[in-house]
Amino acid sequence: MLNNLFSKPSQGIGIEITPAKLNIVQLSKQNENYKLLNNVTAELPDSIFEEGKIIDPAAISETIVATLEEHKIKATGVATALPMRDSIIRLIPLPQELDEEEMRDTILNHEAALYLPYPRDEVDIDYQKLGYFQDEDGIDKVQVLLVATRREVTDLYLDIFERAELNIDVLEITSFALIRAIKEQLRQFTPNEAAVLVDIEFDTTEIAIVVEGVPQFSRNVPIGAYQMQNALSAAMNLPPSRDIQQLQEMTIVNVSSEDLATGITAINPGMAALLKVLGELVDELRRSINFYLNQRGDLEIAQLLLAGPGGGIGQIDEFFTQRLGVPASPIDPISSLSLDVKQEIPKVLRPGLGVVLGLGMREV
Repeated sequence: MLNNLFSKPSQGIGIEITPAKLNIVQLSKQNENYKLLNNVTAELPDSIFEEGKIIDPAAISETIVATLEEHKIKATGVATALPMRDSIIRLIPLPQELDEEEMRDTILNHEAALYLPYPRDEVDIDYQKLGYFQDEDGIDKVQVLLVATRREVTDLYLDIFERAELNIDVLEITSFALIRAIKEQLRQFTPNEAAVLVDIEFDTTEIAIVVEGVPQFSRNVPIGAYQMQNALSAAMNLPPSRDIQQLQEMTIVNVSSEDLATGITAINPGMAALLKVLGELVDELRRSINFYLNQRGDLEIAQLLLAGPGGGIGQIDEFFTQRLGVPASPIDPISSLSLDVKQEIPKVLRPGLGVVLGLGMREV
């Protein structure tokens, strides 16, 4: 089983592992107010990951231990997350009359196999009942959220934190943590409106279409901030770099797709190369939205919510709005959570804190 996916643990820390860095937060809570006690990052060398997969878990464990010691952070429990690309998320309708034991047997031993591309004995599964509804034939059903990941992946994460002498209280999916951090923002949408989370991470973008706080559709696209930074560097005859600070300091110039395609622009080669990569991401996003709407034509896409280290690039929201005709805005979990912080956090960095803050919330 995924480790206590839907349970509430004791206090600890949230740790997000990305191909570029570790993100670590520790929160406290008084009444309904959160306070950010610690917010630190640690760079990871590129030798730890290969094609998005962890190949040196021991190096991650060592970095976790060294970072906690350096910042004098004490914790024994941790909430962490698997990337969406390593996970399977499905909504399953089941007969309402099933009791808990029958439901568990039906999901784990029958239904799950219909949705898994791997043998059942190679997969860890958890599930949560969401609510009741009537189907087209008037039959009472219960909606169940199924989450699955390959056991070798969950075992890898368990090994990393065991080496670091930390207990995993929560092992969930990145999109769940992100949704938790902006749940107040998601409440503005009606049951007939969908929000699209566009989580632009280091080397990938995770797309999740969310209705009433529940991911209905998810997809992973191999375009992230690293690919944008590399396109920018190559066009400016600079060496490749894993540091995306230059990218985060830029402001996107809005140029029509027609002018960009014909080369009739007054922008520099670096910006033109960046816009080309962003255009490819927009095309993938449009395909995902259209695919989902073809199945659920009764819904309206109300807004794009931009997250991740690439979500705060200057005017990237205007670029997406112009190209897709849907309002877009970067998330701001600091404001959404009314988070009490020791030092001001720049707006460009705030969208990249969504996942790790959502993890930290599970450890309060």
